Amino acid sequence: MTVTVKVINKSKHSLPNYETIASAGMDIRATIDAPITLKPLERAIVKTGLFIELPVGYEAQVRPRSGLAAKKGITVLNSPGTIDADYRGEIGVILVNLSNEPFTIEDGERIAQLVIARHERATWEEAEALSETVRGTGGFGSTGAK
Repeated sequence: MTVTVKVINKSKHSLPNYETIASAGMDIRATIDAPITLKPLERAIVKTGLFIELPVGYEAQVRPRSGLAAKKGITVLNSPGTIDADYRGEIGVILVNLSNEPFTIEDGERIAQLVIARHERATWEEAEALSETVRGTGGFGSTGAK
């Protein structure tokens, strides 16, 4: 399924695109006037020069690039970041350096992935009780083998 998303590109870089026929995400690039060096545990909002208009019922998810995370320890802090259909500002990516070494972001560097996804809206139905399940109220790690 294909959805049309309006985009304004104020960067000097090409639009994000799918690298393969089966890719879910498109790499987005830093659009910065000067390199940004992130010290260990430091974070920064890195601009992309992209502005989008999503149809209602869709979101754009900003996700880490696996290679950048695995090789350099750089990830998206609020992963996945959500861009709502009514947001019209520039896409910024909150990057954090989880490594022990400084990392420098250059203009045009691929810093994150953008995934366009449908979403549902929920309505709340207040209740006095919930249905029973095998898991019940078990918390984190409660679905694994014992």
